[in-house]
Amino acid sequence: MCRIIIVVALLVLGIIANAAEPIAVSTDKSRDWSFTSSLSAPEANQAAAADEKFVYAITNALIAKYDRVTGKRVAVSDGAAQHLNSGFLWEGKLFCAHSNYPMLPEQSEIKLLDLESMRLSVFKDFGDFGGSLTWAVRHDGHWWCNFARYGAENNETFLVKFDAEWNEKGHWTYPAAVIQKLGQYSLSGGIWRNGDLLVTGHDDPLFFRLRLPIQGKVLELVETQSVPFTGQGFACDTHTGGLVGINRAKRQVVFAVQK
Repeated sequence: MCRIIIVVALLVLGIIANAAEPIAVSTDKSRDWSFTSSLSAPEANQAAAADEKFVYAITNALIAKYDRVTGKRVAVSDGAAQHLNSGFLWEGKLFCAHSNYPMLPEQSEIKLLDLESMRLSVFKDFGDFGGSLTWAVRHDGHWWCNFARYGAENNETFLVKFDAEWNEKGHWTYPAAVIQKLGQYSLSGGIWRNGDLLVTGHDDPLFFRLRLPIQGKVLELVETQSVPFTGQGFACDTHTGGLVGINRAKRQVVFAVQK
């Protein structure tokens, strides 16, 4: 009997102690994105980027430069390209993920667009790196590059962190909850924003908000957010503080801010 009383007492004390511990509650609040405006551009087929004065509509083989006030096209890129995928503005130049998709073996590189001459050149050649480069951004002193796989192998899509000398510093794959929403396609766009990684698929108006894992090599899905883009490549808009993407079906560059 004494033993039973002692056990019960210990259980009660344990319950009280646990109840006294603070319960971890996430303070993250889902914030979807709202459409603000659009710009018609036949080249709005793969991605878009924007700076203070101009908007850049990206299609497979070229990039068109538009005046963001008048909406008029003022220039197009010069230089060979087969499958441009996204654009990232850094230090006054546009860095574009480029691949030979759907050809094999896969060849990937970052193309550099000089915004004055509109000349495209090769900035970094990855050769056959195991996937098709769909986006590349500079963040926290490193380059972050996404190499896409498609079809039954799209779960092998991977993110690589490189230092300034292009030494690999990290390698991650994506969670199953993200992959299952992609169908036969892969991840088309990505940026770092407020410490989180936002990525898009191929068709759906969704962001996947991700974080690096504390342990392991699979990125952590925080939430999905609604966006007025139909997947594809997107970028920060330094003029508004929002984002710029595309509606491929309507051939529009789309601007958005967070609600």
